[in-house]
Amino acid sequence: MGEARILEAFRTARTRPAFIPFVMAGDPDLEQTAAVVRALARAGAAIVELGVPYSDPIADGPVLIEAAGRALRAGTTPAAVLDLVRRLRREGAPPIVLLLYANVLFRAGVEDFVRAAAEAGVDGLIVPDLPAEESAAVLRTAEAFDVPVIPLVAPTSRRRLDRILAGRRGFVYVVSSLGVTGPREVLSPELHALIRDVRARTALPVAVGFGISRREQVASLAGVADGAIVGSALVRHLAQGGAVEPWVAALFGPPAGAGAAGVL
Repeated sequence: MGEARILEAFRTARTRPAFIPFVMAGDPDLEQTAAVVRALARAGAAIVELGVPYSDPIADGPVLIEAAGRALRAGTTPAAVLDLVRRLRREGAPPIVLLLYANVLFRAGVEDFVRAAAEAGVDGLIVPDLPAEESAAVLRTAEAFDVPVIPLVAPTSRRRLDRILAGRRGFVYVVSSLGVTGPREVLSPELHALIRDVRARTALPVAVGFGISRREQVASLAGVADGAIVGSALVRHLAQGGAVEPWVAALFGPPAGAGAAGVL
């Protein structure tokens, strides 16, 4: 079910490339997160990536570290994030992918967490600090519950692409440049070549993240990538009290058609 919803979301995306926003769950609280997800759905989000807050997020830049801190101080727990997903799915939310760190996953117990995620309606997991070489047990468990573990491919991954992509499902998250999350002035000139290498090895959709914050960056991915993941720029905008839908329209253009069915 998880992969089917993800693939359908790419197929029917109302923006090209598909708009995939990242939001830190619980920042500033879970009710605000729910409201933001609803607004993102109306604005044309194909898939929503929810961050499970963690105290030591090694792949995150200052904006997301601060957001995780606010969420943790608000008392956000992994179980509470799953409760939020369950509620949003009942409302007809777009596919939801969780980004969580390996410590959170292993502390909860891989099988227990993946089972609970599947029951809540999570469509996929992203675990940025889980190397492909150490992921076999997690992948087997996730496969048993039909929850894809989304592979991440960085510019330094090109010699390991076959290993990283073997048996993966959902979509491929291509990291646009080295370093932690955060807006970039320009995307790497090597990005298109990396995407071509990925496409030569998998038929999965390819979404690009890390650094996307400008309309021209999104436009540069049209016809090259299937999705654009926007995280730090959106989280910073929300922390400043900004409205969702005008901001998304400025970045991606207005969505085609009405809001997502069932999400008000």
